[in-house]
Amino acid sequence: MLAWHFLSEDKRLGYYDGRLVEVGQTLECKGDPALCDNGMHGSVRLVDALRYAAGPIVCRVEIEGDVIEGDDKLCGRRRTVLWMLDATRILHEFACMCAEDALALVEQPDERSVAAIEAKRKWLDGKITDEELDAAWESSWGAAQDAAWSARATALAAQAAARAVAQEAAPAARSASWDAQHTAQAASEAARDAAWSAVRSASWGAARSASWDTAEAAARDAAEAAKQDASWAVAGAAWVAEQDAAWVVAGAAWYAARDKQNERLTAMVMEAHEKEGK
Repeated sequence: MLAWHFLSEDKRLGYYDGRLVEVGQTLECKGDPALCDNGMHGSVRLVDALRYAAGPIVCRVEIEGDVIEGDDKLCGRRRTVLWMLDATRILHEFACMCAEDALALVEQPDERSVAAIEAKRKWLDGKITDEELDAAWESSWGAAQDAAWSARATALAAQAAARAVAQEAAPAARSASWDAQHTAQAASEAARDAAWSAVRSASWGAARSASWDTAEAAARDAAEAAKQDASWAVAGAAWVAEQDAAWVVAGAAWYAARDKQNERLTAMVMEAHEKEGK
């Protein structure tokens, strides 16, 4: 199975293995493959492999032998490197692009954050020093802290607004609750009267009294249970629907962003590999 795998700059395996990895060479694990524990690992998507990267050397690999597939990685007995590429600059550029994607979601991004990305690109081209890049990073970090405090203030304001709305809505909510209680009480009384009438027509005396009490209690309990069940059912359904919708939207957005990042990074690596082969 074709996959991606990253190596450290010395091109040696990690986790106390230490074997040198070369193009065309097949390396095999000892023992049975076990996802995350043992075996020759890789990821079908390049952006997933980046999550487990030990360094900037990206390898296009083929993994074989008792392959086990997980959500974002797989492993097998053997892994052969088809080709490899030093992706140091590519990964720096990719990071800049991802940062620009994030800032694009902000109406008025902080100028210090924008400047930090520009500084990173200048650094890649050798136009500024490491010290100048560090200064831009420190400034950007200050912008991030300012944004965090602003977000916190916004959250506190939202909480205060929510409390105010809740307080204003409380009388209406109480009125609705009373209406519901009165409706349920009326239903309970109607059921009780019906049961009482049926029992009264069936028998008199002590038998009538006992049946009356039983029927009255049963009708009252049934009405109360129906009221509670209906309230919980409506509230539960609304909460579940709201949560499901929120998770669906958030999940779809996250997966879409990851897909976009994977397509971009894969295109960048493949373009560099094709240029290197010419």
